[in-house]
Amino acid sequence: MERPTQQDTGSPGVAEPADPAERSAVRKALDLLDVFGPGSGELSIREIARRAGVPRSTAHRLVAELVEWGALERSPGGGLRLGMKLFELGSRAPAPGSLREAALPYAHHLHEVTRLTVNVAVRDGGEIVYLEKISSRSLRVPHSRLGGRLAAHATGLGKAILAFSDPGVVDAVLAGPLAAATPATITDPERLRAELATVRERRVAYDVEESQPGLFCVAAPILDGHGRAIGAISVTGATALDQAERFAPAVSTTALAVAGALRPRRRP
Repeated sequence: MERPTQQDTGSPGVAEPADPAERSAVRKALDLLDVFGPGSGELSIREIARRAGVPRSTAHRLVAELVEWGALERSPGGGLRLGMKLFELGSRAPAPGSLREAALPYAHHLHEVTRLTVNVAVRDGGEIVYLEKISSRSLRVPHSRLGGRLAAHATGLGKAILAFSDPGVVDAVLAGPLAAATPATITDPERLRAELATVRERRVAYDVEESQPGLFCVAAPILDGHGRAIGAISVTGATALDQAERFAPAVSTTALAVAGALRPRRRP
């Protein structure tokens, strides 16, 4: 469900150019950067051109400009990898950054209490993006990583966010492809809509082997002052649903605390 397997389609409502030749130089450069997924630390220009769907001559020109600007850098072995300039830009992103900063101390406390892996995520189209991950020493969660993406419908975090999103957002996600990450993934739109209604009632979402076999996730939405989800926080472990449910109060309380920390305080 991370980019190499599920992120070949664009976000809902965003039209892709019919012909690669119609893409602008900026779009082609961004496509070059986007081919660097997990496990693709270094790539050759030939592989970059192939994955991005551009001629090798175009890739040579764009790569040279991206290296000069700092978005790409050459490794000692001669390959190309993402440059530090992208990290610098990412750290300036305002909304997710403020959410991550507010959530971090509470996420660490939740990790200490549960001894489980804690994740904080936001929605981007039909996917979630991980802003923070605090790993458990006893269990490594292989499918989540800082900056990684997963399909929202297949995760507890995604369902927690979708349940408190605008109806148009939910309709767009349900209208798109609902790929099965595991046999337990909910891929029927009406069944998923009913699941989101249950999440709204309970204010907690579960993912029991829907995103990864052998893992559960308990997630709660982080809401703004209007009751809309701006993100979600979760714990993940290897156990059954009846055992996972006992972590719901701690996750929900943490989500409320993060939401409170994000709201501006009234002056006395």
